[in-house]
Amino acid sequence: MAAMAAGAAGTVAAPWVRGEGASASSARPRIAALATEYRKMSHGQGIIDRFMDGYGWAGRHHRPAIDVVSLYVDQRPKGDLTDERLARHPDLAVYPTIAEALTRGTDSLAVDGVAIIGEHGDYPRNAKGQMLYPRYEFFEQIVEVFKRTGKSVPVFNDKHLSWNWEWARSMYDTAREMGFAFMAGSSLPVTWRIPELETPKDAPIQEAVCVGYGGVDSYDFHGLESLQCMIERRRGGETGVSAVEVLRGDSVWKFLEHPPGGAKNPTRELFDACLCRSFSLRSPLPGYGHAFPELGQMGDLARDPLLYRMTYNDGVIGCLFMMSGLVQDFTVAMRLEDDSPILSTQLNLPGLAPGQTMPNFFSALAHHVEALFVTGKSPYPVERTLLTTGVVCAAVDLLADGRPRMETPHLGAIAYQPPTESQFMRS
Repeated sequence: MAAMAAGAAGTVAAPWVRGEGASASSARPRIAALATEYRKMSHGQGIIDRFMDGYGWAGRHHRPAIDVVSLYVDQRPKGDLTDERLARHPDLAVYPTIAEALTRGTDSLAVDGVAIIGEHGDYPRNAKGQMLYPRYEFFEQIVEVFKRTGKSVPVFNDKHLSWNWEWARSMYDTAREMGFAFMAGSSLPVTWRIPELETPKDAPIQEAVCVGYGGVDSYDFHGLESLQCMIERRRGGETGVSAVEVLRGDSVWKFLEHPPGGAKNPTRELFDACLCRSFSLRSPLPGYGHAFPELGQMGDLARDPLLYRMTYNDGVIGCLFMMSGLVQDFTVAMRLEDDSPILSTQLNLPGLAPGQTMPNFFSALAHHVEALFVTGKSPYPVERTLLTTGVVCAAVDLLADGRPRMETPHLGAIAYQPPTESQFMRS
């Protein structure tokens, strides 16, 4: 399989930041939003509300240069916001099917962009524990309208492409074959960083580590995107992942204590550097204290640790440690070949405290999705999300089968160049 290549996409100039569209003469793009749920604290609210009501950007309230004109909501549980939003936005209409949301009661495609927000909802789980969110099914119905009408528009897909690798790859291939802009991923690559660190372009990275929290086929994707947006800027760009390894439980602590290849543990140094950037690292001491936990104490806090270890085609190693109970944020640390100091940062997600109306970090993601719809080009390569989706799928399979390692030639074919400019949110 030939390696995939994506053009380097720099930070899109943002004429829409002035709030009245890409230009005085151009029409405002009309958007169809397709959500599994649209309730308080859902991704549907976090993204769609920002498209309609605006969001904070560059020190002021930004009014997007797009109009959400049609809405499809797959499930409407208690607390659903659909009817209230319809009453408050007279130009918005809700439709019973995805096809009708795209055609708006006509025989032709009647929107200029489509957003798939397929997160949350009451869906079944498979034997591997994956929630079967219908992102692929939504995408297929969109493509059917494109084929029937002979038209296509840019599509955004929130989070990973699908729980099924073959479906994820099909979504990517279909977008390329049909020629429409396709963007995907989570808020982590574009949220605030503390400190405001960017990987130097063409950095000679040896190894990178992310420490995060959450479950399998869920927040592990966030951790992988946090790692990938930093490691992809290394010398030569992204080359693809040739193998994935998974460790769980006591084997994770043994890896950190006695890694393969000798007594010196460079991965442990990066792991500790990540913990030093965490705002939520739990102390082993009662009450207030600043003691750094020993490895044995970490095991008492993180009861079900996970390690995903990726070997890239160019020999670089990437590690994701999922440490629920020890931390509740995402941090990344990297070692370069030139023996310079370790680079580390936290990818900050403000707004998760109890009682807050909506997590604030969706603003950065909404800004970049708005850029997709205004310019017709994705601000960053969808290959990033294709690769991280594939790693999640491989890890889930390894955990389900009880195997430690998988060769991944299908992921080794995903090569691309990252954006030239930094795209994370500044203060």
